[in-house]
Amino acid sequence: MGLAAGRSRLPSCVSHAFLVVAGLFILASIPCEAQLSSSFYDNTCPNALTTIRTAIRTAVSRERRMAASLIRLHFHDCFVQGCDASILLDDSATIQSEKNAPNNNNSVRGYEVIDNVKSRVESICPGVVSCADILAVAARDASVAVGGPTWTLKLGRRDSTTSGLSQAAANLPTFRDGLDRLISLFSTKGLSARDMVALSGSHTIGQARCLTFRDRIYDNGTNIDAGFASTRRRRCPVDNGNGDDNLAALDLVTPNSFDNNYFKNLIQRKGLLQSDQVLFNGGSTDSIVTEYSKSPSTFSSDFAAAMVKMGDIEPLLGSAGEIRKYCNIVN
Repeated sequence: MGLAAGRSRLPSCVSHAFLVVAGLFILASIPCEAQLSSSFYDNTCPNALTTIRTAIRTAVSRERRMAASLIRLHFHDCFVQGCDASILLDDSATIQSEKNAPNNNNSVRGYEVIDNVKSRVESICPGVVSCADILAVAARDASVAVGGPTWTLKLGRRDSTTSGLSQAAANLPTFRDGLDRLISLFSTKGLSARDMVALSGSHTIGQARCLTFRDRIYDNGTNIDAGFASTRRRRCPVDNGNGDDNLAALDLVTPNSFDNNYFKNLIQRKGLLQSDQVLFNGGSTDSIVTEYSKSPSTFSSDFAAAMVKMGDIEPLLGSAGEIRKYCNIVN
């Protein structure tokens, strides 16, 4: 008689239960990959989002332009080595700050607002909330503060210990970029042409320096409204170095409200920057601009979705990076 013949059989239900338990044990032994989550701070810092929102509302109420600056700050962070708050790091013995990149220097602003928010959050939850997440929340709350859309944030990013200064010039768009360059640049970050147009709509608020639009208003091109160009020349002299830092609203009609007038301006050839007007200049994105100009709700929903996608660009998760105590220096 073989050995198997003498072995008592377990009931099938017991065998099934054993397999289930064994399977659960195997699954439990596999390390979980960290992911961004909308509930990331629910237990570790439940008042974080309220604290950030209050601080951002205060900052925007003091200076309406700050809303545009905070959205742009998050954008410029994410496009250089991912959404990791590397843009906030100051120069040090080991850091070459992204703040000194041509596309950031004397242009990107709002650092002191983020520092203030971080200080408030640290006072209630030390070492818990990352600067990278604060940037993401601040951008969302800034949009809401000026009448723009809101969106559900995924959180859990960690802060980098390195800077991406060398990557900034290649990865950030410029005011001189053409349509193909913009589409390609956003595509490398996993963003579609439609995402790019929607995100460009953040130029419905904020201001630009004369240096960035001088060529456009003086080149007598066919894709700029003559009256608009004449108006903008009043505070932007033709000579380089003269009035370079003079400011003009990106949206002449409703410069302090988040709406779809930016796209209406483009159709009227009143985009302030060359990189704005190329979105409506006989190219592949004309139809998107037209759609957004007619439907503010479509623009708002697409902008919110694109901001969520942008916030997913190469975040540091799990044990990668760190949670900085101060956003401008590594621990």
